[in-house]
Amino acid sequence: MTNSTQLLGISNAIVDVLAHVDSDFLDMIGAPLGSMTLIDSDQAEDIYSKMGPATEMSGGSVANTIAGFSNLGGSGAYIGKVRDDQLGAIFNHDMTSLGVDIRLEPASGGAATARSHVLISEGGQRTMQTYLGACLGLSLADITESTVGNPKALLLEGYVWDIAEGPALAKKAAEIARTNGTAVALSLSDSYCVERHRDSFEDFVRNDANIVVADEDEVHALLGTDSITAAIEQLRNYDVLFAVTRSEKGSVIIHGEETFEQAADKVDEVVDTTGAGDAYAAGFMYGWANDRPLSDCARYGTYCATQVIQQLGARIEKGLLDDI
Repeated sequence: MTNSTQLLGISNAIVDVLAHVDSDFLDMIGAPLGSMTLIDSDQAEDIYSKMGPATEMSGGSVANTIAGFSNLGGSGAYIGKVRDDQLGAIFNHDMTSLGVDIRLEPASGGAATARSHVLISEGGQRTMQTYLGACLGLSLADITESTVGNPKALLLEGYVWDIAEGPALAKKAAEIARTNGTAVALSLSDSYCVERHRDSFEDFVRNDANIVVADEDEVHALLGTDSITAAIEQLRNYDVLFAVTRSEKGSVIIHGEETFEQAADKVDEVVDTTGAGDAYAAGFMYGWANDRPLSDCARYGTYCATQVIQQLGARIEKGLLDDI
């Protein structure tokens, strides 16, 4: 571990197991097309044994952002819980191969490493069967001055609040960050997650966060608004930098009285929107960590998200921003 890290991510560590399947396979395992279902360990082993050739890579929202950030040329580190099993080794090897500094040792016991079976059918439609496993074991004891270090920013994902000690460990990470002069960034993850933890999120955004990256639906869930105009007016009351993505409408950046819009880039064909928000966060935080103007941060985020939705998988390719 070094103190030269630009961005530290804290999140659910999940291995994505991607495979192409047909409708018969989905029928066999009882998975509705396009659904996302939480499954137990026995179901996970059963699906894994029935799958054909698959690609296995590190996943999870903020883990995707940290991987993308590193591929853009940033210095990234990561805190998340995996088990010392096959998939845990895959997760850690994948991240370290990208230059990410893994801050926790794999757990020697307990639940297996989390995995999401990403079943890709004709037309790029994704059906996900997810076993959360070891990632739910992330705890207060894992968040220390040593594991957090002194990054320029740390990025938490909203899904951390679903972990038993999640809200407490998020607060602890923020306290360590404030002591070290580290900025605290939060990705709201999804609108349902916001609805589950709205009061806790509102408190964290108001009292602990410096940066929030979220899509429009997540912001409305947080604020109880139903229009971007109303949301912007409320967001001005926070001493926080907000980057709000709006799909084909681009994004809007709000920081106090400063507001500007970033138009979406033209897309010839949308292949897979999964991971678009993670990619936007990677580009935005890369610009921020390198002291670029907010207009550049938004442009980088938009460009990264645009490239990701035109491919299968959420991984940003190395050097993606070199041309811009």
